[in-house]
Amino acid sequence: MKSKEQPIKTSRRSFLQKTLSVIPFTALAGTTAVSAMASAAPATEKSETYHYVPVFFNNDEWRFILSATDLLIPEDEFGPGAVSEGVPVYIDKQMELPYGYGYLWYMSPPFQESIPEMGYQTNLVPREIYRRGIINLNKYCRENFQNNFADLSKEKQEAILHDLESGKIVLDTISGKLFFSQLLQNTKEGYLADPVHGGNQTMASWKLIGFPGARADFIQVMENPDKPYPLGPVSISGKYGAKK
Repeated sequence: MKSKEQPIKTSRRSFLQKTLSVIPFTALAGTTAVSAMASAAPATEKSETYHYVPVFFNNDEWRFILSATDLLIPEDEFGPGAVSEGVPVYIDKQMELPYGYGYLWYMSPPFQESIPEMGYQTNLVPREIYRRGIINLNKYCRENFQNNFADLSKEKQEAILHDLESGKIVLDTISGKLFFSQLLQNTKEGYLADPVHGGNQTMASWKLIGFPGARADFIQVMENPDKPYPLGPVSISGKYGAKK
């Protein structure tokens, strides 16, 4: 399995870099936490995720979010991963905002399968997608592997996510593909969002692609065409990120 991991990680980073232009940078605008962290990817004590106590997700759901986001954007030689950058924090916070309740788009029937260009086509809001999805997937994992998702090996977890994405896994009360799509979308958003939303705490993704953030001017760029931007990124809050 190790021989296959590096290409997967590299391709994920490349995918984030190539698709950055189509994802909004501002996204969509305790003991429980510590015990959950012990079962997922390690995060430094300075990480927002390490100290955060989830508001929406319960303990089992939080452990799933930590494990799954770590697989989708793992830490590697290109920089920190989703967990240490606070992506789980971002997702939990989004569930308590109008986005999580589905207040930001039309939510009346008819609901039918359609092409993505037709817009949101399910009667489930993001909160319900996560709640049903995690319960159903943990049930699937217990029935087939005798453990919840977060307690399985990384290799088994990754295989399950692949099967979920392809539609190979059929869940009881929700589409597995819909659940995976929601998780992947929010993970990417959290990794690329402004730190004020919870994720991208060190602005690692911005440094990866040379995005300057919310700087007031770009005189250095105008006066030095075809040269890398010399300064680190800046958050909306005024937080500065180190140079790459």
